Amino acid sequence: MSTVAPRIAWSLEPSVLLGVAAVAVLYVKGWRRGRAAGERHRPGWGRLVLFAAGLSAVLVALVSPVDQLGEQLLVMHMLQHILLLDVAPILMILGLTKVLLRPVTRRLQTIERQAGVLAHPAFAVLAYAGLMWLWHIPSMYDAALRNASVHALEHLCFAGAGALYWWHVLSPIRARQRLGGLGPIAYMVSTKLLVGALGIVLAFSPHAFYPFYEHGAHYWGLTAAEDQSLAGLEMALEQSIVMGIALAALFVRMLAESEREAQRAERLEIA
Repeated sequence: MSTVAPRIAWSLEPSVLLGVAAVAVLYVKGWRRGRAAGERHRPGWGRLVLFAAGLSAVLVALVSPVDQLGEQLLVMHMLQHILLLDVAPILMILGLTKVLLRPVTRRLQTIERQAGVLAHPAFAVLAYAGLMWLWHIPSMYDAALRNASVHALEHLCFAGAGALYWWHVLSPIRARQRLGGLGPIAYMVSTKLLVGALGIVLAFSPHAFYPFYEHGAHYWGLTAAEDQSLAGLEMALEQSIVMGIALAALFVRMLAESEREAQRAERLEIA
């Protein structure tokens, strides 16, 4: 089987560039306001770097050669999904602080109250895992690759589900339906199992699921089945790494909160 080199080019989609630029301007204005003289808990340069890295992940996913490669190779399309679902939301939320969100905190809390069940962590798990499974149904997947509007909708679904999911874990604002105790660990483990199962199906299926890739050229000498297996392994590995790191961080945070609660109770007893 001959090796075919995929096409590599930057897409430079104007709507993506303008959207990212607008978000960057808003963040920098808030960051500079938060660092004004006399402001307590001023956001540091590290927060700015994290948010910028998150926006960079969006650009890599949507305007860099990754975008065009994703239309030719499933393993690269999976990389797009990972960047939009996990990498970009994690970095951007970590770039936020209570001070930065102060102008919109009440509005966010109002939205949370009005959203009802949609603001519950269980919904975030179902949205995250459910949309991953939905968009990997062969008919849905091929439709996204053949139609630019459907493809844009797919990306919006992944970005929205990722932002909602990681917000429940990393938000600097205390939510009404907050994950307490072992809740964050159950939240992460359940998601890992649901999404990891999809990765296993893709990785170990003996047949290719997606006609779009099966009937196309075999780039880099990969058959459609081999490309699919690599994409499945990529998903499973990413889930293990990201979720593993997040679980470790959550466990450390849970221990720290437990220690603070014990110290507070001890001070009250002494008083």
